[in-house]
Amino acid sequence: MCMFCKCDTVTPSLTTHVVNYNGAIIVIKNVPCEECEQCGEKFYTDDVAENLEKMVNTAKQMMQEIAVLDYSKVA
Repeated sequence: MCMFCKCDTVTPSLTTHVVNYNGAIIVIKNVPCEECEQCGEKFYTDDVAENLEKMVNTAKQMMQEIAVLDYSKVA
């Protein structure tokens, strides 16, 4: 169920997660999510959110201006 519009039509999907950190941009593509078919809101499972946090922290340590990661190849 969607937390925003309370719709019951949520389906598996992929999205791109973008983080702006101290002037650097971290892009993680092909992130698995659940997407509401009514409002388009996207949700991550706890496991995916935990993996995203680890990936973002790793990218922060590299301190590049732009970092692009592919979730399906890094997770």
